[in-house]
Amino acid sequence: MNASNPSKVSLPVLWAMVVGSMVGAGIYSLPRNFSAATGPAGAALSWCIAGGGMYLLARVIQYLADVRPDLDSGIFAYARAGFGDYAGFVSAFGYWMAGCFGNVSYWVLIKSTLGAFFPIFGDGNTLVAIAVSSVGIWGFHWMLLRGVQQATMINAIITVIKVLPIIAFIGILCFHIDTDVFATNWVASRESLSTQVSATMLVTVFVFLGIEGASVYSRHARDRKDVGVATLAGFAFVLLLLVLVTLLPFGLLARADIAAMRQPSMAAVFGVAVGPIGVGFISIALMLSVLGAYLAWSLICAEVVYATAQAGGLPKAFARLNGKQLPANAIWLTSAVVQAFVISTYWSNDAFSTMLRMTSTMALIPYLLVALFGLKVILQTTSDDNTHGSRTTRYVIAIGATIYTAFLLYTCGVDLLLMAALLYAPGSLLYVWARRQHGQPMLSRREGFAFAFVMLCAGVALLR
Repeated sequence: MNASNPSKVSLPVLWAMVVGSMVGAGIYSLPRNFSAATGPAGAALSWCIAGGGMYLLARVIQYLADVRPDLDSGIFAYARAGFGDYAGFVSAFGYWMAGCFGNVSYWVLIKSTLGAFFPIFGDGNTLVAIAVSSVGIWGFHWMLLRGVQQATMINAIITVIKVLPIIAFIGILCFHIDTDVFATNWVASRESLSTQVSATMLVTVFVFLGIEGASVYSRHARDRKDVGVATLAGFAFVLLLLVLVTLLPFGLLARADIAAMRQPSMAAVFGVAVGPIGVGFISIALMLSVLGAYLAWSLICAEVVYATAQAGGLPKAFARLNGKQLPANAIWLTSAVVQAFVISTYWSNDAFSTMLRMTSTMALIPYLLVALFGLKVILQTTSDDNTHGSRTTRYVIAIGATIYTAFLLYTCGVDLLLMAALLYAPGSLLYVWARRQHGQPMLSRREGFAFAFVMLCAGVALLR
């Protein structure tokens, strides 16, 4: 798309892409997810670590958006520029899969929310729930095919509307805090603080996923500098919401009671504070929020597929634009994959938690690669302008972001990483075929070792 294309978007819309893609299913599940693992002490420490780490990553993304404006369409472009075509594909494929898993979790949580009022939806994975979700998937598919500008503007409007109920939740709970209850919850866990924090790390990744939304959509920005500004502004705003939604319930209820609540636990907590009307209020807000996030992530996923195909990492068909200059084939592929995973939830005992863990795991390798690329760019930069602080400051930020993302991969555990390899394996085979179709060079020696390692891990996963 060229600069004159009417789909170019402004800073407020980019900010809405960041906030809209981050504020989705995750924030409404925080009270229970954190209470099951820790109390307010561990939660506060977790958010300090997660907030600090994601701030460093956001700073790296902001820096790269400014110094490498030639790299459009997101963080996977950074992996390709820094470490080769296969690394770029691995980053793009992992990020796209994370988006697909996240979109599935949205439909599961919507139907689980409805299940509190209509038992036929159960925990979001009954046959009726899957059928209704399928209608929603293809309804949004049609909306996306209507045009990028229409979809982004709808997302911006929904983002503003859906944040207001969360602010209302926070404001009302502030008047219901019992300091004695909060103090009791502070020391409620017998686990070590490090164990408690480790148990919450994947949850924090899930709710922060989308921080790079403006970067992924950078080729549509009117001004490239807006990408970095939207990233940091969106991050700061959402972090404040996440911390308050997590900590305030500890001043209202015992930790064990919160941990036993049905998802979405934010609705259950609000019901305790204001009565049954609170459950309905948050439930409606959740569905609006999740649908908005689904729209944002559908845009992002299609953009990832299109950009990867343009770079030669996926078949040529996905690099084609239709008459409206939209990557229609990429949109079709994303919708079809989400549909397949929604159907698979029928055989899952805890579909939402499974999708949450897989979403976080698949996103971490792309995050690690962008942090490493930021470090590489800083090391190769000889000038020392103060646009993003001194060179030493930028260096420290990039190292911190790298350590943080590597730590998150460690907290995933072997089982989840092997499951990720099992997904990467067929994708890697598709990559090799696409390279041949595009007439581009095959794997280099270094890439060959990486390819073989992915296949080995996938084989181990199959044998476990």
